[in-house]
Amino acid sequence: MRTTLVAAALVGALTLALTGCVESGRTDSSRSTGPAVACPVPVDETFTGSVRIGYQDIPNGDLIVKDTGLLDTCLPNGTFTWSKFSSGADVIQAFGANSLDIGLLGSAALARALSAPLRQNLRAIWIHDVIGTAESLVAKDPAITSVAGLRGKRIAVPFASTAHYSLLAALSAAGIDKDVRLVNLTPDAILGAWKGDQIDAAFIWEPTLSQLLTDGHVVTSAAATAQGGKPTYDLAGARADFVSANPEFLAVWTAVQDWAVGQINGAPAEAAAHIAAQLGVPVDAVRKQLAGYSYPGARAQAGPEYLGGQLGEDLRGTAEFLLGQGEVQGVAGPEVYSGASYSDAARVSVK
Repeated sequence: MRTTLVAAALVGALTLALTGCVESGRTDSSRSTGPAVACPVPVDETFTGSVRIGYQDIPNGDLIVKDTGLLDTCLPNGTFTWSKFSSGADVIQAFGANSLDIGLLGSAALARALSAPLRQNLRAIWIHDVIGTAESLVAKDPAITSVAGLRGKRIAVPFASTAHYSLLAALSAAGIDKDVRLVNLTPDAILGAWKGDQIDAAFIWEPTLSQLLTDGHVVTSAAATAQGGKPTYDLAGARADFVSANPEFLAVWTAVQDWAVGQINGAPAEAAAHIAAQLGVPVDAVRKQLAGYSYPGARAQAGPEYLGGQLGEDLRGTAEFLLGQGEVQGVAGPEVYSGASYSDAARVSVK
């Protein structure tokens, strides 16, 4: 098993950075002041439930749905609470505490949640994005030009995230997974540690990635690990009991997410404006970030490549890799991972 070491001095030095991060689960009701967007499906006034939604500052359709207020428009008698989380690990904890109904988390985090010891009963209801160069391993020393060059170095990554999984895959492929020191930090804390020269490298996503690249360089990316057979996704996870009880809501929720993906792929300027409003960054920066992902629509997701089949196999493969790395205690049966993929709402959206 690879070495994970966080020195006491480093922990102390990072206290201020950690306390300055966005609090996990903090409710954030910020909205765009732009013109209202019409509901892309018939408005459903029969839904009167309350839904607790967890999101992250990742450039995808979730932020467009949030910024446009489409759930309120399409389901005017429902109540929707959006809470920000800093990583998939925090989303898993919220699911475990039954304080969340739907939440954005990475495929590695979902695989971990489905496996021992957590064995959470969750479903993947949507693929927000397929991760490419938007998650990358960045090194500060210009002499480090390969993953192997990081032997003995301190590498930061949010544990239980897709970046963590991609990092472990890259280290394993380079044969140095036992010879590095991994530090578990949130994106904001990674930036602070980087500026303080307390880490040598980090595997992270946007917008932190671009901030590190001002004086660092990319060594490898999630796109490269995907080519090596270990793809990663940002997913919408949901509690299985919530999914069973709310198929009509999920049909509308999926339809507005599919509309948002259509904006990203077909009207990127407008999509980037909504995302920029939520992230508080320039529109041009968002458009650059969007290029690091791909965004499948409902028709593709309902098919065998994603929710309709392959995702379950990818989740199991991820769990098996994490078991080999000592990151989970046991892999569940294949039916657990295939059964975690919920494609019904995506199929409804393309009828």
